[in-house]
Amino acid sequence: MPLWLTRNDVERLLDMPTAIDAVADAFRLLYTGQTELPLRANIPVAPHVGSLMAMPAYVGGDIDALGVKLITFFGANPAQRGLPAIQGNFVLFDAKTGQLQAVMEAGLMTAMRTGAAGGVAARYLAREDARTLTIFGSGVQAPYQVEAVLCERAIERVFVLSRTPAHAASLAALLRQRFSVPAQATIDTKKAVQEADILITATSAHAPLFDGSLLRPGVHITGIGSHLPNACEVDARTVRRAKVVTDQTRACLSEAGDLIQPIKAGLFDPSHIHAEIGAIIAGDRPGRADPAEITFFKSVGLAAQDVAVARVIYRKALTQGVGIQFGE
Repeated sequence: MPLWLTRNDVERLLDMPTAIDAVADAFRLLYTGQTELPLRANIPVAPHVGSLMAMPAYVGGDIDALGVKLITFFGANPAQRGLPAIQGNFVLFDAKTGQLQAVMEAGLMTAMRTGAAGGVAARYLAREDARTLTIFGSGVQAPYQVEAVLCERAIERVFVLSRTPAHAASLAALLRQRFSVPAQATIDTKKAVQEADILITATSAHAPLFDGSLLRPGVHITGIGSHLPNACEVDARTVRRAKVVTDQTRACLSEAGDLIQPIKAGLFDPSHIHAEIGAIIAGDRPGRADPAEITFFKSVGLAAQDVAVARVIYRKALTQGVGIQFGE
């Protein structure tokens, strides 16, 4: 019988190193053509000023899993109903038979798989001796991005920047407590960028967060915040200086303002995108080739990541006897 898995269940079953490995597998299988990944569907619910988004995928190969993430957005919920604006669940099916296997809360899973993508990028693109991490953004995604990098590199110092300094201070305190890593909030963008070995942008910014000329040789950048053509977190100078790697180039050229805007301005040619991360994982393209090169991983998030992580959660749930069975 299928399982219902709550957020607490997901938290119990999924750890970041496992999520990083699952997402790396998904990227590899995407690159080698072993996935079906249609465009996400956005269904308006006009009478109630809401929408339903459906993100399905099949991931073949050694994962061989089928599922769909369902997300609702009803912006009036917090003020009018005391409910979250965004709610979501993931539905997992047996890829061989189509039978329902599990329904699980998708919020934590999404945060973990997004963080894990940054961990994969750090594994293949960051310098081995990276010690200083700078993160722009103090929202829900930020601690998961930091956690994933800590899984891959021996970080000794973290700078936290946010448009709300109090939020940056709160995140720095959380990082110190949860991961025992020296973390400090700062408003000194120049210092935080110039000293970064790894730099993460996880914001909703619509304009560049820093001057790309400040980046020092050898830095790795992960951009996961902007996923709209009119939004960007890094400037054209950053993109032009960097070896650019995408989660999926087609998706990034459709959704990522960080790349779309400099292309439209004639400042960057899409042919200069080095590779998809899956090609690097598969060994068909090099990752970091020089300790001095700047690397930039741009991710807009893919349903294949959700499917790969959901399969791990489900298999662990069966092994550990976690979840509530439902149905006949």
